[in-house]
Amino acid sequence: MRLNKTIDHTILNPDATKDEVIKVIDEAKAYDFASVCLEPCWVTLAAERLADSDVKVCTVIGFPLGANTKTVKAFEAKEAVENGADEVDMVLNIGALKSGEYDLVLEDMKAVREAAKDAVVKVILETCLLTDEEKKKACALAKEAGMDFVKTSTGFSTAGATTEDVKLMREAVGDAMGVKASGGIRDRETAEAMIAAGASRIGASKSIAIVGE
Repeated sequence: MRLNKTIDHTILNPDATKDEVIKVIDEAKAYDFASVCLEPCWVTLAAERLADSDVKVCTVIGFPLGANTKTVKAFEAKEAVENGADEVDMVLNIGALKSGEYDLVLEDMKAVREAAKDAVVKVILETCLLTDEEKKKACALAKEAGMDFVKTSTGFSTAGATTEDVKLMREAVGDAMGVKASGGIRDRETAEAMIAAGASRIGASKSIAIVGE
């Protein structure tokens, strides 16, 4: 697969203006990235501007902390899909996972999976906050919940993606699911290292620099 089609071109900073968001949407179209990933409030705008392209609209759910109730996350996902989102990246309930409340984590994921209908659903683990055993457990729960991808990071916590985490996640989910590396990927070398480690998707805001090298 061409490198550009592995990239979710991302703008998630809270102070992003409409003009800045439009610029990123149009860049995603011009460079034929896999998707543009943006906040839920911009989904309709993105869907309208990308209607004549195969670039997907991706948004985030329970972002960036993952601590919303499953009802809120499910509503967010349902509304996002109704507004034109093709893919949703949800943050798992990190505190519940670390507390060993696995049923709660699973139900949280299942609620979003059901609400998102046919959309692609990715689960953000926030790997920098988890032990290796917790990462493996999160991957197992994501698989059980019927998720399409596991994803490393929001990009808003203490660290982003590492090749070690990508490899661990790929081994945990096998070949049936996607692995998205996100957070701190700013050049082609790093992106290709993530893919070599097992990533099938890259989340980046420096996407043009990555494909331009």
